[in-house]
Amino acid sequence: CAEARGGRMPEGDSVYRLRERLAAASVGHVVVAGELRSGAAAGTALAGARITSYDTHGKHLLTRFDTGRTLHTHLRMQGSWTVTRPGRRIPSREDHRVRVRMRLDDGSTLWGIDLPVVELVATADEGALLGYLGPDPLRDDWDAAEAVRRLSVRPERPLVAALLDQRNMAGLGNLWVNETAFLSGVHPFAPIASADLGPLVERAARMLRISATVPGMYQVTTGSTRKGESHWVVGRAGRPCLRCGTRILVRDEVANDPERRRTWWCPRCQPDA
Repeated sequence: CAEARGGRMPEGDSVYRLRERLAAASVGHVVVAGELRSGAAAGTALAGARITSYDTHGKHLLTRFDTGRTLHTHLRMQGSWTVTRPGRRIPSREDHRVRVRMRLDDGSTLWGIDLPVVELVATADEGALLGYLGPDPLRDDWDAAEAVRRLSVRPERPLVAALLDQRNMAGLGNLWVNETAFLSGVHPFAPIASADLGPLVERAARMLRISATVPGMYQVTTGSTRKGESHWVVGRAGRPCLRCGTRILVRDEVANDPERRRTWWCPRCQPDA
């Protein structure tokens, strides 16, 4: 079977790449058997619907059908999608984790596994569903100035919290927020107003686009794909900074956070003013 997962960390680039893989396997095909097994629409049959397109906004995946309906899913930390070839299926021990099943007219099957968000909505209502999200660098309607404006509304907010808030700029997860802070030379818990927001937003957007679209550069922020050198600070607690040699520090973002978000930084490259 071919895996189509969110990746190391479920961020906007992960979901964008997932969309591309699912689209290549299923756009134009008709669902001949399948159903939703979670959410308010659990039990809804999908047979007869043709998959017309996929879209993403931030970390949200939209699967559109020719019936005028859209399947909205979100991976969060545990979800994944798997595509099995004709005549194959997922291991039976995984059946209880399936939230969406779609067997297509070519014999392949899409399996949405352990998805925490499964919603079936009218395609015309997508805007109302996700309208609260901020601009997404991976969308054609990306608006850097609007992202800067939203981030500026609460100037006292810690940088990491402001960038993680999907209402300000959609698609940035913990990896990109930490790496952006490092490359911007800003302490992660400094007020967002202390950063030069124009260049910071453009830097984050550029890295996200490279990760999403350039082969071999998925979630590589340093330019090096060598083990232990692909990130400037993330996952490097206690190790020397790749730029100055200072020991990288780490702090839990929120105590008992189920998503286990942590914040990494170099105290020399990102001084606490």
